[in-house]
Amino acid sequence: MKPYKTILLSLLILPLPLLLGSCEKEEEIENTRWVLVWSDEFDTPTPDNRPDPSKWTYEKGASGYGNQELQNYTDRVENASYTTHKGLGCLKITALNDNYDGVAYSSARIKTEGLFEQRYGRFEARLKLPYGPGLWPAFWMLGANYATDVWPKCGEIDIMENKGYQPNIVSSALHFPGHSGGNPITQTFGYESQRFDTDFHIFAVEWDESQIDFFVDNVLYKRVKAADVTDGEWVFDHPFFIILNVAVGGTFGGDPTADTVFPQSMYVDYVRVYQKSTEVQPGTNTGDISSNGSIPGWDFNGPDSDKGLIEPELQ
Repeated sequence: MKPYKTILLSLLILPLPLLLGSCEKEEEIENTRWVLVWSDEFDTPTPDNRPDPSKWTYEKGASGYGNQELQNYTDRVENASYTTHKGLGCLKITALNDNYDGVAYSSARIKTEGLFEQRYGRFEARLKLPYGPGLWPAFWMLGANYATDVWPKCGEIDIMENKGYQPNIVSSALHFPGHSGGNPITQTFGYESQRFDTDFHIFAVEWDESQIDFFVDNVLYKRVKAADVTDGEWVFDHPFFIILNVAVGGTFGGDPTADTVFPQSMYVDYVRVYQKSTEVQPGTNTGDISSNGSIPGWDFNGPDSDKGLIEPELQ
C-alpha cells in the first residue's frame, strides 16, 4: 500500500525555470484546498487481475483512430493487468507484437466513460512510460458529449503524450474548434538528465472556467486562458472522462523500427481527481482514499514525500 498523510494545501509562489516553454506572468494565486473526489490506487487486484470494471471500461478495435495507429486495442489481461513494480501496486498497460486477431500489434486503451466524468478540477496520474520508436503513451481526457458534439467540438485535453524515441520529453495539448488535428494549442516539457521511462513522474492538469494549467513533477509549464483564445471556440465547460493508453505507430511519433523492443509497458501507480473545496458536494468522494475534506500529501518525489504543491511565478 502507498502511505499518505492528510494535510491542508498551502500554495507557495516560487520562481522556477520553465523547461522548453514559458507562460504569461501569473496575476494572482488563489489559496484554496483541493479535495480528493475520485481515485484508483491500483493496490488491490481484481479477481481476474484486470482493471476494476466499476471504474474503467475499454476502447477496442484496430481502426487507427484517425491517426494511422497500428495497434489492436483489446480487453485482454495480456494488455492491461495489475502488477507490482518497484514495490508499488500498479496497473500495467502493455503493447505487444503478437499478431492478435491478424493485427501485428496489440495494446489497451482504458477509460472512465459512463462511470466517472467531471467538469473542472485537478486530474493527475503517476506514470512510468515505455520506451522505443513507434510507442505513443498518453494520459488524456475527452468531452463526455462527444456522441452529440462530434470531435473537436466536444474538446480534448491531452495531459501527457510522449514520442517513444524521446524518453526525456513529453507534451500537452488542447484540441477544440479552431485548434484541432495538427493545429492544437500545445507545449513540450523536457529534462536534460532525467528520463520518463526509468522512473515514475507525475502528470497533472488543473482546469476551471477561465483557464487550464499543465504540470509535470510539480512544475507548472503551460497555462491556456479562455480569454486569450480569439481564433477558436472554447468548449471546455462540460464534463470530461479520463483515458489511458499506449498506442503503436501513427502520425504523432511514427511507426516502430527494427530497434523497437517488445513488449513495452506503461506503469500506472495511481490516477486521482480533485475538486476545489468550495465546489465539492457531500458524499462526492468515490476514491480509494478517504480525503476527510483535505488533500493527501503530494508525493512528487516518491511515496514518502510530504511536499505541498508549488506554483512558480509565471514568466
